[in-house]
Amino acid sequence: MLKTDIQTDPEITAMEPAILRLTVNNHPGVMLQICGLFTRRNFNLDGIFCTAIDQGTTSCIWLKVHEIEKLDQVVKQLAKLEDVLAVAERADARHGIRAMEAMLAGIG
Repeated sequence: MLKTDIQTDPEITAMEPAILRLTVNNHPGVMLQICGLFTRRNFNLDGIFCTAIDQGTTSCIWLKVHEIEKLDQVVKQLAKLEDVLAVAERADARHGIRAMEAMLAGIG
């Protein structure tokens, strides 16, 4: 399996968010490395969801971003990080993300 699996949908506009799914090693400092990369590239994260998987040895991180024109560059940089095991754009996850946002908006 390739470390990156990005297939940008041609129907996505700059207004539509991209959802990235990262599989990473689960240990302190990994999220800091990822967020630091986004900061250095002047790239904004609109949402982050993270949960441990595989008995806690790895984590799944979902990132919501809007800046599609920079997406390929950021994905390539993410894939170079030692603790990032896989990166994939998940257009099929947009509906689930919207539902989660709606649920959380109702809580606050």
